[in-house]
Amino acid sequence: MASTCYSTISTSLYSNNRPFPFLSRLPNPNPFPSFFRSSKIRASNSAPVQEDHYMSIDNLRQFFHLNSGKWTGSFHQFDGNGNLLQKINTRLSASSYGEDELISLIQTLYIEQPQSSTSISGLQEEVEWAEYKIKETNMFTVDKYQEIGFFPKERAFSLRYQTAGMLETVLRQGVLGEDDTGEESPKNLKLPSRRPSLVCENCIYSQEKDRRARAFHIMDPRGFMDMLIIFLEDRGDGPLIHPSLGNMVDEQDRILPFLGKWEGHSITKRSGVYGSTMAEADTVALLEMDKNKLIQDVTSKGGGRDVRTNVHWTGTITNNLVEFEGAYQLTLLPGGMYMGYPSDIAKSVAESKSFHLEFCWLEAPGKRRRLIRTYDAEGLAVSSTYFSEVRV
Repeated sequence: MASTCYSTISTSLYSNNRPFPFLSRLPNPNPFPSFFRSSKIRASNSAPVQEDHYMSIDNLRQFFHLNSGKWTGSFHQFDGNGNLLQKINTRLSASSYGEDELISLIQTLYIEQPQSSTSISGLQEEVEWAEYKIKETNMFTVDKYQEIGFFPKERAFSLRYQTAGMLETVLRQGVLGEDDTGEESPKNLKLPSRRPSLVCENCIYSQEKDRRARAFHIMDPRGFMDMLIIFLEDRGDGPLIHPSLGNMVDEQDRILPFLGKWEGHSITKRSGVYGSTMAEADTVALLEMDKNKLIQDVTSKGGGRDVRTNVHWTGTITNNLVEFEGAYQLTLLPGGMYMGYPSDIAKSVAESKSFHLEFCWLEAPGKRRRLIRTYDAEGLAVSSTYFSEVRV
């Protein structure tokens, strides 16, 4: 029988604004100015604050509208080398209720369960779906706990999670189903850590169809990459085929679609539903291969003063893992995707350095979109950056 699960995220977990258990007390742990860490824009009089208030309500309403509907999807679990560990069919129903500050988003996730090991051989079993109630999203949770980075016109967003409870439930119900004995580490199933140091969702909506890709970085308590998750989902009321990332055994090297010269534009926003645009820039990225070396040169120009920034990275490719100098990695995934992350977040924190997580989706040849989530040395999301680029 299908079971009902509920979100394990509690208010007490949200009260901890220092997400890293390994974080030591540093004399100056935050390399960013203090205003980067505030999601609300302060003003000396009430008028700007009131305007900001109404802008935030509108942003929240747009965010809920973007997420509402019935979604048919597929859940993909990968390790750091880009190997597929599990693929599970999912459905999600999302709707909003309430008005103004009291508006909320309610979401129910349905997870296709496997055939029970006790089923009678030869009989066709009806598909069972486990139900999981996701904690409601509202003005308070989005702004304070999830540290949203929302791009309404570009149809993209970033969110922070306090636990990986929802993702663990998908794996348990989608792989074990009724045969789940409740053991913490079931055989042949890798579960996310019960105390992850960081869980980040980057979501990009398709420009070609009513589809979205939601990418989850899960970092373990020590600050190392635990696993990578992709939800690929189509929206519609009728019966839909569960989308897939395509052929998991690639016929070509996964890096090839990303090589070449890319030109585009970036937008950076503060975290929080009140978040304003901090910066915009024109960007040029050149990715080239030299044997098994990946050479990346990125130039950005913006800031209103013709400020130009150049970044040069060299990385080594082993199968589907790119390891750059400077302790940063990219995992190449099927479907024209990759996910980037530090090889050791704990080291960045100890050295009082900021760090970032990246999700890139090359949905069509020669056209890619990226989200980069930047964190300060305390693990707080200070900004999100959206890139739209074409190959020239």
